[in-house]
Amino acid sequence: MPKISLTRLGRSRRLRRLIVAGGLGAALSIVTVASANLWIRDAAAGHVYSLDTVPEAPVALVLGAQVDPGGAPSAFLAARLDLARALYQAGKVRAILVSGDHAEWSYDEPGAMLVYLVARGVPADRVVMDHAGFDTYDSCARAGRIFGVRRAILVTQSFHVPRAVALCRTLGIDASGVGDDTVRADRPLWARGQVREWAAAVKAGWDAATRRDPVFLGRHETGVETAVAAG
Repeated sequence: MPKISLTRLGRSRRLRRLIVAGGLGAALSIVTVASANLWIRDAAAGHVYSLDTVPEAPVALVLGAQVDPGGAPSAFLAARLDLARALYQAGKVRAILVSGDHAEWSYDEPGAMLVYLVARGVPADRVVMDHAGFDTYDSCARAGRIFGVRRAILVTQSFHVPRAVALCRTLGIDASGVGDDTVRADRPLWARGQVREWAAAVKAGWDAATRRDPVFLGRHETGVETAVAAG
């Protein structure tokens, strides 16, 4: 009978333990991602509409996205802004809150969003900027806690709308969502966005469960109230 090396036996056992642990970890990850996405689906159910069917609300909340060098909104962001402008022109909203990243002076998402909308006919006094919308959760939390938004139409790409609606509704905003599909023509970019949503769902679930503070808080700002009243 051949002798079995104790060293080889120990290595074999460690390998089996690693394989089992890896399998359990992968299974747990799959369950976590699936659970988070199911929560988003259920929380957003019945609150996602088309431009024509969405109920009116005082304000549209446009979630930020990349601004290209030179200050022009990326294709994704421009599509969101065009949709928000259409909501305003259709009388669905009286004001537009643009929320994005302005952590660095040289990179200004809300400023670019304001310029884009005003250049296309939206009155400047109907557009309000949130300079600390660093992610979807922060934009929703600040909309409610800083700007006093209680009812809103969320505007983003269609694959992102359910997560945005779920987060805002969890934070006490009566949120509906309208999604843009025009950028779907860029298939690789659209596919990356869809894949990213699966992972982003886990963070959204954690943020909703912990109700963390947004990165920046501050005193109440009356910009949205003033813009809505002007409408």
